[in-house]
Amino acid sequence: MSQPSSSSRRAVVPAVALVCVLLLSYFSIRNALAAHYAGLQTLQGYERATRLEPKNFENWYLLGRYWQYNLEDTDTARAVQAYLVALSLNPRSADIWADLGAAYEAEGNTTAARDAFLHAKKAYPLSAEISWRYGNFLLREGETNNAFLEMRHAVETEPKRGAEALSRALSAEPNTNLVLDRVLPPLSDAYVSAIAEQISEGHTMNAFQVWNRLAALRPKLRLGNYSFSLVSALLRERQVAEAQRVWEQAVDFAGLGNLPEPAGSVLWDGGFEAGIFGSGFAWALPAGAQGAQFSLDTREKHSGKQSLRLLFNGRYNLHLLGPCVEVPVEPSTDYDFSAWVRTQSITTEQGIRFQLRPLGTPDASPVDTSDFRGTQPWSRVEIPWSSGKNVQQMQVCLERLPSREVDDKIQGMTWVDDVALVPVTQTPAASEPPKP
Repeated sequence: MSQPSSSSRRAVVPAVALVCVLLLSYFSIRNALAAHYAGLQTLQGYERATRLEPKNFENWYLLGRYWQYNLEDTDTARAVQAYLVALSLNPRSADIWADLGAAYEAEGNTTAARDAFLHAKKAYPLSAEISWRYGNFLLREGETNNAFLEMRHAVETEPKRGAEALSRALSAEPNTNLVLDRVLPPLSDAYVSAIAEQISEGHTMNAFQVWNRLAALRPKLRLGNYSFSLVSALLRERQVAEAQRVWEQAVDFAGLGNLPEPAGSVLWDGGFEAGIFGSGFAWALPAGAQGAQFSLDTREKHSGKQSLRLLFNGRYNLHLLGPCVEVPVEPSTDYDFSAWVRTQSITTEQGIRFQLRPLGTPDASPVDTSDFRGTQPWSRVEIPWSSGKNVQQMQVCLERLPSREVDDKIQGMTWVDDVALVPVTQTPAASEPPKP
């Protein structure tokens, strides 16, 4: 039998190579087409992808999710079928098992749903998402203890889930402290997110209880919306002492507990050293104050590192009320109010003054200081102020009243520093000398 010639053998090699190239091209084109159709995110696209690549579990998984989560064309039975095919190709996918569990639950087959969720847990025991979904399934089944364990694991892995975990757990168990013990791990991020969520839902005292857990950790946190919102919510509910405690703790956690303040002042950051504006017991800037600009000035100050500067552009005869700061006070107590003010070329017969008014007593009248106009060096303004019988909170505002002449528009600059509200201490009466 004759051997193939060398030329014949050389002809076979390119033929085989050509076949390989054609096969690779075919499979590549088929894969690309399947990916293209799946990417259309339509029923026809997913079905076409499964026909082109029937051994690709992802195509079956996407088809199942379409049938389960498309609101206009939901069919959980078909979703289950697609998930089962996907799992036959990849039985260790936690996501497919979890979606299968949700589909079974939607059909009312809770036994199969539980089994699917347990398979998901086994496939990916460290997943926060799987623990979260299984925990919510158990919560819907009334198994609160096991549900709380799963939700706590989810929050430990992803602390930002703390807000939703607390909210959902409280829908099943109204005892806030019990839920905090079982659901929220002692993590700052979990507590902060939960505080914000509870405030947004109107549950101020729940948020306060979470705050107490957070405060026990003595975290290092900047002053943020969570603290501003909680203090403001407590003040709206007349919980002034609680609001004051939260604020003192919050500024301490932010490293702002030792700001230079006039001795004994109960007004926070009267020297504008923190440079923080917001709500709570921080200074708040007025909204929509046309013709006035507010900034911190490090070059011109009475003491410390900076002052507050107000710049008026001369285009408006404005009525300004603010910046303002709210202050916790003791009822039936006398105080001395003081501040340092400097002005430069303030026009009109109405300059800058301070307004002091009690909060929570609508019939009480505000008290105004004298105003500052023209150009004056740093000067101290001081007036006495007394809180009413039930007053626990007051407000200090910078104020500019409108000029009597409509066209009399204010221009110039004002600096403010070292604003203080100090309780007046009663000097004890001198004791009588002993009788001989």
